[in-house]
Amino acid sequence: MSLVEMRRTGEARDVAERQARVDLAAAHRLAVMHGFSEGIFNHLTLAVPGRDDRYYQIPFGLHWAEVTASCLLEVGYDGEVLSGEGEAERSGFCIHAPIHRLLPQHACALHTHMPFASALARLAEPRVLPIGQTEIGFLEAIAYDDDYSGIAYDPAEGERLAGVLGPDRSVLVMANHGVLVCGGTVAEAYDRLYYLERACQVQLYAMWTGRPLKEVPPPVVARTLQQGATGPSYGGKPACEHHFAALKRLLNKSEPDYAA
Repeated sequence: MSLVEMRRTGEARDVAERQARVDLAAAHRLAVMHGFSEGIFNHLTLAVPGRDDRYYQIPFGLHWAEVTASCLLEVGYDGEVLSGEGEAERSGFCIHAPIHRLLPQHACALHTHMPFASALARLAEPRVLPIGQTEIGFLEAIAYDDDYSGIAYDPAEGERLAGVLGPDRSVLVMANHGVLVCGGTVAEAYDRLYYLERACQVQLYAMWTGRPLKEVPPPVVARTLQQGATGPSYGGKPACEHHFAALKRLLNKSEPDYAA
């Protein structure tokens, strides 16, 4: 590789890493805006672009409303902080490093205890039901971990969760705990996180009426899933990219320092 090519490659990597940091910082701020955060806990992470041994995580003790692009740590899959100041929260490392390592298609992994999804996860039967269009969109995306085993202080727990999630699912409903939502990009993962909470909220509201739930017939469920998989794109981009860009525009007006 020539010196010019090396320089271009380095510049492209710098641009990708900068954008990744901005997007992950935005996800933290948006999670506060949408009521998905829980104090200084839970973890939103993203694999460092072009690397196969590290991911971004915030320093422990930082409120998500304080997160900026520049504050993110680079954490190795062995738990070592490779860049940045502060400590990586232990359970975040133990859950997320194995997910990124074993399921590299899940570049972004968002773990929250957001209220409606977490409430559903605390039920003896926590399944998202085919009772509406938003809920149907998750039927083939969700894996269920029915075996809560305590706080994740060992990477073996993350490896177990990666096995439950598998390569073909992007959402993990964690019994007695919360959810883990993944995607190839921050935009994809955050869009799923947002609509998962909405789906759980509406299902719980419907259940709270005490009246019988009206499930969509299986043939219509199948057709709706097919429509979702083959639906239109706009400007050559999936809807999740438009959604996340719109949310970032709101942040640019109200909290522009997230990108610092």
